Amino acid sequence: MAPIGHSAEREQGQQVLPRARARASLIPDLLIEAKRVSNTIFSGWHGRRKRGVGENFWQFRPYVVGESLARIDWRRSARDDNVYVKDKEWQATHVVWLYVDESPSMMFQSEPATVSKQSRAMVIAFAMAELLARSGERTGWLDVSRPLLSRNAAEKLAMALAAAPVQAEYPTNANVGNHSDIILFSDFLDPMDVLEERFMDLARNGARGHLVHIIDPVEEMFPYHGRVEFEDPETGQKITAGNAESLKQAYSDAFGERGERLQRLAAKLNWSCTRHHTDRLASEALASLHTHLANREVGR
Repeated sequence: MAPIGHSAEREQGQQVLPRARARASLIPDLLIEAKRVSNTIFSGWHGRRKRGVGENFWQFRPYVVGESLARIDWRRSARDDNVYVKDKEWQATHVVWLYVDESPSMMFQSEPATVSKQSRAMVIAFAMAELLARSGERTGWLDVSRPLLSRNAAEKLAMALAAAPVQAEYPTNANVGNHSDIILFSDFLDPMDVLEERFMDLARNGARGHLVHIIDPVEEMFPYHGRVEFEDPETGQKITAGNAESLKQAYSDAFGERGERLQRLAAKLNWSCTRHHTDRLASEALASLHTHLANREVGR
């Protein structure tokens, strides 16, 4: 069963090192799966190009008084009575930051789910990095890697993450500049006031956030009956319920309300929030993220 909150202080060195090694051993397979997932929707993804300073021809447009005469295309202007400027194409690149929560609760995996919450989050994050790289975007991993502008950025980010320690603490926002996008993958089980403080801190820096709420199916269904012992993976605390089904309604109400509060918090910041269940296809969350990023670019 998933815990009720996170605490970085509870993770000691003896726990973190084995988890870092386990993560490093899984990353190659996760990266392969991410590439497969990204290929399923790549045909619908495109870069964000607009007029600006670049090398490729974009369009001819009428000359505006006050512009430099050096920008006039005299050959095109000679064809009629108008004066034209030759615009060039600029690939609009900014930074998209990625972060996957590595709290112990993210390791949870029930029988209905095919993967843990952390593994699924990693796959979607790497797949997003792959798509962004193909589109000419700069992508970084918070507190792990600087922004990369490379066709193989996903592989480089994966290598950097494999060599990095487990991110037991929430990342800093020192490198998140104005107009950057940041995609946070988590089960968001921290207290809501803590989450709001973190998100507001990023929003004050001008970051546009995209939350990917990773949910194991049993966390929502609560399919427990009879005598059940629940253990908090954060603290190791155990609670025994003599009649688990009697808790279902109260639990379902609390879980549903928490999800709604997360959605409201995202809406308050004008951020997106995507819910993803680990028994569903990773490509579904990836497609949703693609839509949100595209919509934000249109509204920029």
